[in-house]
Amino acid sequence: MNRQSQRPPAVIVMSDLAALARQHRLITDIAERGLAPLVVVGPTTDLAKLTGHIEDPAHPLSRIRAVRQFPDAVIAGVLASVQDWIADYDIRGVICSGEVFVDPCGVLSDALGLPGPGAWAARVCRDKVMQRVVLRDHGPAWRAFAPHQRESATADAYPAVVKPAGRMFSSGVVRVENDEELRAALTAYEPDETILVEELVTGPEFSVEALVHRGELLWSGVTAKLTNEDDSPYFTEIGHTSPADLPLAHSDALVAANAAILKALRFDSGITHAEFRLRDGQPVLMEIAARLPGDAITMMWHLATGRPIEPAIVDLALGVRPDYPAPTRRAVQRFVEHTPGRLTDVRYEGEPVSWIVDDAVWPLVEATTPDAPARCASVMVALARGSRLGALHDSSGRSAYVVADLPWDADPVAEVRAYTDRVELTIEPDPA
Repeated sequence: MNRQSQRPPAVIVMSDLAALARQHRLITDIAERGLAPLVVVGPTTDLAKLTGHIEDPAHPLSRIRAVRQFPDAVIAGVLASVQDWIADYDIRGVICSGEVFVDPCGVLSDALGLPGPGAWAARVCRDKVMQRVVLRDHGPAWRAFAPHQRESATADAYPAVVKPAGRMFSSGVVRVENDEELRAALTAYEPDETILVEELVTGPEFSVEALVHRGELLWSGVTAKLTNEDDSPYFTEIGHTSPADLPLAHSDALVAANAAILKALRFDSGITHAEFRLRDGQPVLMEIAARLPGDAITMMWHLATGRPIEPAIVDLALGVRPDYPAPTRRAVQRFVEHTPGRLTDVRYEGEPVSWIVDDAVWPLVEATTPDAPARCASVMVALARGSRLGALHDSSGRSAYVVADLPWDADPVAEVRAYTDRVELTIEPDPA
């Protein structure tokens, strides 16, 4: 028996505690295939808390075989830190479910000869400036300014959008109306951040989730997005609908644009999450990520198609061609509006409320039949008790939300409003 066969088979997952809580089906599916889940997390994860969940046999993350925390996602540091795993385990796959590890995952899968996006595609997906250069035929008009060029930053036309090139979760993305607002926005960024100044693309926003196997686009799903841009200068996502309720021609245009982008990236295997605006019916790329989508999008595709998407992600990492179905229902996520103050409680009559920060596990949902009536599938809270609520500048400030599971022909707006209206937030006002 050779040494390869003597080593226990394993899959490396690079993530953080928040994403692990959302995607715990990944860990379960890996373990149920007889593979050891080896997990890498970054500095934002409370390692003691994660270790406690791993030691709790009732928690789904208890299936994790080993976990390591890195202070950053520098490729050389990550590869050096997992070299003993590569020696001690037969690594069968590498999965990225956290944005900061897109680069190391792409390089590691390439280095081990395993399926993955490819190191080049991963690099471009992680860097907004590279995306604008490489995918310049698909995006808006833009200019990038390195840190030493900050004082000369300007927009070709207003209104414009300013964003830091290396951040996530809509952090630092703001609309500006003139040079004065642009100068003020620049003061909020770190001195070493490269800044993008882009034309403001108007029109509805969508994401396209795609499953790719060895360069073959197997499945695409279009998700409609709702942001707070209509009543603020920010672009925080406050809702999603999967699949989007839009004309077939528009859906086909989004899928075709995404397919062209994947071809330009030479994307090999895995899941992608690309964000677009539809301007006069034509897709304009905002950005693309080589990882699982955030918020409740994977849960929503489970409800819409009748099948969880995580096993397909594991298949792709292992080089197996998955078969993922088309949707027969529609799922909607909406965040609840809040007033300023401290969040002390959330209630919903007839449904349990999941405080996912406390439990580090998203509730499991079960799909229903295509003709089943509308239902509230889940009520969750994104913050811890006692968190301060204020204006939504980015995703970290959102509070409670519902996920609704609807028949195909239901009105998503009316149906989900009936559920969000039943959510009761208890908020203690800030002292005068």
